[in-house]
Amino acid sequence: MNILEAYDLTGSLRDAAELAGCSHHTVARYVAGREQGRAGPGTVARRAGVIDEFLPKLEELVERSKGKIRADVAHERIAAMGYAGSGRTTRRAVAGLKRAYAAGRRRVHRPWVAEPGMWAQYDFGDGPVVGGAATILFCLWLAWSRFRVVLPLLDKSGPSVWAAADVALRRLGGVPTYLLTGNEKTVTVEHVAGIPVRNPGAVQFGRHYGLTVQCRCLSY
Repeated sequence: MNILEAYDLTGSLRDAAELAGCSHHTVARYVAGREQGRAGPGTVARRAGVIDEFLPKLEELVERSKGKIRADVAHERIAAMGYAGSGRTTRRAVAGLKRAYAAGRRRVHRPWVAEPGMWAQYDFGDGPVVGGAATILFCLWLAWSRFRVVLPLLDKSGPSVWAAADVALRRLGGVPTYLLTGNEKTVTVEHVAGIPVRNPGAVQFGRHYGLTVQCRCLSY
């Protein structure tokens, strides 16, 4: 009988030792180890690996690609996020995640892990009163680094918003894949049968910069 199983059954160190065929000191050591969170008898504690913190991202990539992503592509993605391990370790991890995906074991809910260059978001806030006129703060930030650009506006009209987005992107020095925002009229003009209709200005802006404008509530 397992030592811990015997102890759970009897609640006594000596009785558990008799059932398991060992010393009661051994039982006490295993019970203390379990209470401290150490591995139980017959198991080997696994050391944390350098890739562990990147496994949620690899799971996401495997699921999004329906198990088709190549290990070298996945390695490039997590290397850009700071992974310093070898490609061989990545290949083993990706192979295991693909086997799990093929077996039907989908990833559980995990916190969203942003990739460099993929997501930027903008929103608005109340600015100071300048010369008797209220101002609006346009704030655009990167999901990966939290780097942000804040610009004052006099209104939230389309020309003002897209001009501010242009300035922000130039200060960032690049263009993200997705630009996320709220359900503003500058982005969504109406809904038809529950489907959002994009503002032509948002369509033009996205086409010009080669990005996709998305709403926090609905994607289009």
